[in-house]
Amino acid sequence: MRTDRWPPTRARLMKLMEQAIVDAYGESEQRAGLFTMIEDNLALPFETDVLGLTVTVERIDLTDSDEIIAVCRRGRRRQAISILELPLPKSPPAGAEWIEASRHWRAGG
Repeated sequence: MRTDRWPPTRARLMKLMEQAIVDAYGESEQRAGLFTMIEDNLALPFETDVLGLTVTVERIDLTDSDEIIAVCRRGRRRQAISILELPLPKSPPAGAEWIEASRHWRAGG
């Protein structure tokens, strides 16, 4: 359960972005910095709805093409979903602000 303000303010997102990409050169390194912060801070697993179905977000990964993905499971099936497209539950897990910071970065911050 979250105790901080949701959704995060633009100022908070900017601070998170700056923290994640402070020593990064280029888009690939910036994305890797954001991935690291998501991986280190996001409380996993958590449930969310994707296309009307409840799935469990098991882990976060970085693909060979530098895309941050959420690995979701429903029963025995798994599906990778871009973190930018992942719907968050009404009560987002701790660390979800890093997903929002990644979205903010992608939109041009």
